[in-house]
Amino acid sequence: MSETHDLALELKRLIIDTLELEDITPEDIVSDAPLFGDGLGLDSIDALELGLALQKRFGIKLDAEAEETRHHFASLHALQSLVEARRVD
Repeated sequence: MSETHDLALELKRLIIDTLELEDITPEDIVSDAPLFGDGLGLDSIDALELGLALQKRFGIKLDAEAEETRHHFASLHALQSLVEARRVD
């Protein structure tokens, strides 16, 4: 498995575990599908919880008010790009 695939799977599990999405498996989360609204159906509270989880796991700090943050949370693929660019291991 490639590092990119591993990160995608790790992010899917992080989303599922953080938001307690009991009826969803990692395979159910499509990389380019929206995480909010019609896609996975997440809301603003989910975004805050996910932001905190990303900060704990990867050391990424996000500004909840910034327009770019909304872009980063658009899809799993966008979130993965953010983590790859900013992660602090």
